[in-house]
Amino acid sequence: MWLINTMLVIISFLSMEGVAWVTHKYLMHGILWVLHEDHHKKNPTSFFEKNDYFFLIFALPGIACLALGIYTSHRAFLYVGSGITLFGFAYFTVHDVFIHQRFKLLRNADNFYFKAIRRAHKMHHKHLEKHDGECFGMLFVPLQYFRDALKAEREIRKNRSANA
Repeated sequence: MWLINTMLVIISFLSMEGVAWVTHKYLMHGILWVLHEDHHKKNPTSFFEKNDYFFLIFALPGIACLALGIYTSHRAFLYVGSGITLFGFAYFTVHDVFIHQRFKLLRNADNFYFKAIRRAHKMHHKHLEKHDGECFGMLFVPLQYFRDALKAEREIRKNRSANA
């Protein structure tokens, strides 16, 4: 049973990337742009943004699943809710802490994965309006960014060994 429960957590976590991508592209850059727009402004006016409401919007399904799993006999909801909640934590850590540095942690994370994620998000934010966006994912971005980051990392290693 633990294998099934673990798989439910993993599948829920991975599925949330697709949910986040679709929601970001079609809702946040669509009808809910009024909440997301301030996130694309170059100079934020405060620590909090209207965009932060999405934290609550995305948390509700996770909380509902956790509650259903705890207070009913349908334990599968507990594991689905756990996957959703873990994704929310990963999203917050990558997006708000690492990329946007809203909390001054993980500033020096310097491997190819983090470089790829940061670059893809930078490309997303070069568009200040709701149209013509790109790179709507968070944890999984187009392979181009991973290839570019690996290439840059190889160049750095090559230069270090040449200077040694």
